[in-house]
Parts: sequence; C-alpha cells; structure tokens
Amino acid sequence: MTDFKPGAVRAFRFLDASFDAATGEARLGYAFDDGPEMVEVLRFPGAPFAPDAARADAVQRALRLLHGLAGVSYYKAAVPPEIRFEAYDIDQATAALLTSVYENGLGEFAYRNGISLRGKIRFPVGDSRPKPLLQEASTAGAPSGANFSAGSPPAPTTRALVAIGGGKDSLVSIEALRAAGIEQTVAWVGGSPLIAACAARTGLPTLNITRALSPVLFDLNRRGALNGHIPVTAVNSAILALAALLTGHDQVVFSNERSASYGSLIPGTGEVNHQWSKGWDFERDFAAHLRSHVDAGLRYYSLLRPFSELAVARQFARIDHYDAHFSSCNRNFHLLGERPAQRWCGVCPKCHFVFLALAPFMPKPRLMGIFGRNLLDEPEQAPGFDALMEFRDHKPFECVGEGRESRAAMELLSQSPVWREDALVRRYLREIRPQLAESERGLASLLEPSDDHGIPAGLWERVRAHFGA
Repeated sequence: MTDFKPGAVRAFRFLDASFDAATGEARLGYAFDDGPEMVEVLRFPGAPFAPDAARADAVQRALRLLHGLAGVSYYKAAVPPEIRFEAYDIDQATAALLTSVYENGLGEFAYRNGISLRGKIRFPVGDSRPKPLLQEASTAGAPSGANFSAGSPPAPTTRALVAIGGGKDSLVSIEALRAAGIEQTVAWVGGSPLIAACAARTGLPTLNITRALSPVLFDLNRRGALNGHIPVTAVNSAILALAALLTGHDQVVFSNERSASYGSLIPGTGEVNHQWSKGWDFERDFAAHLRSHVDAGLRYYSLLRPFSELAVARQFARIDHYDAHFSSCNRNFHLLGERPAQRWCGVCPKCHFVFLALAPFMPKPRLMGIFGRNLLDEPEQAPGFDALMEFRDHKPFECVGEGRESRAAMELLSQSPVWREDALVRRYLREIRPQLAESERGLASLLEPSDDHGIPAGLWERVRAHFGA
C-alpha cells in the first residue's frame, strides 16, 4: 500500500452531480488531480418524484449547492491549492458562501493539523452556461408522469422538515412546533438506531436519508490523508434543503442555540469554533442563499437560535417523554469506534455538559436515572468540568455551551442543598468561585432570548410564549 502525500496534490476537482427521480438516488463525484473518482451516494425516500418544471429547476440548484458543500469531506484530505468545477460553473455569491464554509468550518481541522487555510481557498467563478445535472427519471415500473417534465407537487403550505439528532435540543424544537400547531416531519441523515428510536418516540412522520461517503476517502485516510472535523451541519443543511424540495416541505428547521456561535478561545491562536456551521453566521448566510439561489419560498432557520443552552435545558426538563430515549453523548455518533454500553458514556464533554446544564432544572433522582450515575460526585472528572467552565483550560472542541453558562449552572448548584455536597460542586465553592466576579456566574441574562434569529414572525411569538420568555 503506497502512501498518500497530501502535499503533492495540486487540484481538487468537482466532477459531476446527478439525481435520479425514479430511485431518489443522488451521486456526487470528486477527484484529486488524475486520481480515482470519489463518489458519494445519497438516497432520498419517497421515489419516484415528479415535480413540475419550476420545482425541478430548484431541485437542480439545490443539488449543485449540496455538491459544493459535501465536497468539504474530500477536499480536507489534501487541501490542494486549486479547485475546479468541471460539469458546471458557480457564481460569485456561491463561491463566497463555499469559501466561508470551508475556511470557518475547517477551523478546528486546520488548528489540529497545524495549517492555515485563511486566504488559500479559492473557488473559481465562471460565466459559461451550466450543464444540466438532473437525469430524467425512467418511466419503467413507475406511475405515468414520474419524471421531471411532468407531475405537480402539492401547493406549498406551512410544512416543516425538522432535523432530529437524538439529543435534547431537537426534541425541544419538535415539541415547541407541535405546541404551535406546525405540521412537521422529523428527518435525519444516516443509520443511527438511537436517532431512529427518538424519531419514532415523537409519533410524527419521519424521513431517513442515507448518506454513503466514498470508500476511496477511507482508503486515502489509511494511507496518510489529512483528517479531522468538518462542518457536518452545513452538509446536512444542504441535504435537508434538497429533501424539502422533493417532499413538499417549505421550511427546514434545525435546533442550534445561540451558544453555538461562540468558539474556544485558545491562547496564541484566538477563537476556534468546533460548531461553526451551527452558529448564527452560517445560518443567516445559508438561509439567504437558499432564498436567492435555490427557491425563494424555502425557509431555513434554527428554532432555538434566540436561546442559550441553559434556557433550552430548562425547557427540556419540563418534558419527561424522552428520558429513556435521548442521548447527546458523541460516542454514540462516531463514524468509527466503540459505542458506550448505555446511551451515555459519562466521561466525554457532551455528557459532562448535558448533566451540568440539566442539573439546576431537573430533580436529582430523575437526572441520575437518565445517566445512571452522578457525574458531579466523581472527583476524577474535575478536568472535564474545569474545561467547560474555562478554568485553567479552553472550552472543549465539542458542541457544548459557553463557559459562562457552565459557571452559572455550577453556581446554581452550589446554592442547592441537594447538590452542594457533591465532590465537584464542593470543589467549585472552594477553588473556583473565589476567583470569579459576580458577573461571571450570573444566570438571569442567560435566560433572556436574543433578537438574532430567522424564525418567522408569527411563529416566533408562539415559540417565545411556549418557552415562557
């Protein structure tokens, strides 16, 4: 097996993208230099699809956008100096969006690999007429008119395609939309049994999209390719936008809270945001791009954007329907590697943060029943909780709340007779609290909603009332 040398690669090529309306299969092609084609395959349930001409054009545009964003999984293997599009051209606005996603979304990847991507990622802007990408569906075995030149989808209504991830956040969104009377379908990408169980627990219609990365990429990883975190939420957002157009939904809803906009502050480096594509900058720009370049009637927003992680945790604590089904433990969702024996490993940053965020708002026996243990009474876990509070360490590279949220949660627990005798809460009182100003541990401001969000006005009033904000 020969080594793969990223530094020797000169160009990353976007080859082609196709969608078969009869089968619901999308194929996205990429390559390095003259190397083998890397083909990613996605399957959208519900085929055969038969949108009218206008919707078919929107599907084509969404497919191209997905092709560009999903390419980040492959580009990172070598980060070559040149990028080419060979089946169609992109305009200036699309190039700017892709550049932003690749630069910012690969921030942690670049930091861990000791490289700089700022100013080095250049998407080419072309003026020639794009080549058609959509295959016309075969009519064999399909109803009459099952192609992209005939058929008519239902008139647009307020129907939301809601991303579900198996954790507390998406479940809070789903219940808020239910309370607001919004028709919704819960959707996810991949084959996670845990997410499928949570989706089934909602009692709502479901849509499970499969995504298979090219096996060539895994071979390159074994042979020395660069590897690391990618902006997967950006990719999943594009997948669900395409799915919404195919299935007659006019809203794509995620559940990213405002804390996602803040990264880890690293001395000598600055801010690196593990969850950049869950942040407001990406949401705002992607939503605007969908309206201007894909379909003017397609709305994309996060229902939790105005709220802090602690506000979301407080809302989740009011629901007990999912206690035995949800999990935010990242070890459940790794592509490779061991899964926890239970839904929570109890030692990763996500387990630490969710336990800490829920503890002020949930009865202790209930929380311990969910996790199977009391993480705050395990002295050996102190470094993990220190990092969450940004005490002697930076915030972990995980989807966790801000340091001030963790400090506020620990402050609340330190005032509670139920929690204050636990080992890590006692340690907080003894070693950490004396070093914090009162402004660094207050809760009130963290429970106030922000004005930075893209939630439709009428819905926002209902959501705000639901949260009691």
